[in-house]
Amino acid sequence: MDNKSRLIKWSLALLFLLLFGTIGYVVIERWDFFDAFYMTVITIATVGFAEVHPLSTGGRVFTIVLTLGGVGTAFYILTSFVRATLEGEFGIFRRRRMEAKIRKLNQHFILCGYGRVGEAIASTLKLQKADFVVIDHSLNSYTRAVQEDCLTIMDDATSHEVLVRAGIEHARSLITAFGDDAYNTYAVLTARELNPKLIIIGRASNDEAARRLRQAGATHIILPEVIGGQQMARLALRPTTVQFIETVLAGKEGEFLVEEVFIGEGSTLIGSNIKNIEDKFPGVRILAVREKEGNLVINPSMATQIEFGGSLTAFGTMEQLQAIEGCCSVNRDTSNINLPKP
Repeated sequence: MDNKSRLIKWSLALLFLLLFGTIGYVVIERWDFFDAFYMTVITIATVGFAEVHPLSTGGRVFTIVLTLGGVGTAFYILTSFVRATLEGEFGIFRRRRMEAKIRKLNQHFILCGYGRVGEAIASTLKLQKADFVVIDHSLNSYTRAVQEDCLTIMDDATSHEVLVRAGIEHARSLITAFGDDAYNTYAVLTARELNPKLIIIGRASNDEAARRLRQAGATHIILPEVIGGQQMARLALRPTTVQFIETVLAGKEGEFLVEEVFIGEGSTLIGSNIKNIEDKFPGVRILAVREKEGNLVINPSMATQIEFGGSLTAFGTMEQLQAIEGCCSVNRDTSNINLPKP
């Protein structure tokens, strides 16, 4: 329930309490309405003023009931009013501060949807210390994301204005993780219209939804149930290999990991071949090369030359990979990479 709904509920509760006390004194003591209302207010407010008129035995019993039941209720309602007001003020301040941080992001990720899949994605992005923004129209999802210290926008992810607020024009990638295939498709359509070169990863529940996402402009499509089944089969067949790959990709245990390094303008790696790079950075292995046209070459030959606008998928320690990234004038910049057509 939002603050507005709570304030309405508490206002009605306070009004009912005042009416209950006023009508009680009118019926029991035969007082006029104003005297009865005044007596009710000073009773539940515990201000200690004298009685308006001498009370009968019935009036004293009613006053005891009103004091025992009304004082605590009135105190709870009034403190709730104050808390809701403060929460509203701090909420506005927090949203403004969050939006200011979002405006400063560059080459970040936009995560549309913060359900179970979205939470898992956010957790992985945090682990890799990646900047990202969550967009979700659900209050519950928004609240959970904020509690997890995620930069979050509570709005419609299919809206042009909302995606612009999330910085889509200079984002690195967008991920749609809603459980609704139609909503994911609309989000992809809008995102592709705003940023034709953006890497878009879409979630689908079946092959038909995957086909629509591909037509809408998704670069990559993930079917969580299919991926989960394949992973379970791989673990059953080759558990050690899968564990090794997961550890390397996550980069959380052990010093080795796999990283994609983008080749920016002015990079000293331009014109070098794979052998030159591996000789320059002992221990590093180049696993794949993405050409500037977007084609991915797995296990490239030693003579493969590096071009501006492409990328390398390298295996090595964090220090070794950081050294390679230092040779790229623009780190993680995909603005000059021609992505493969969906």
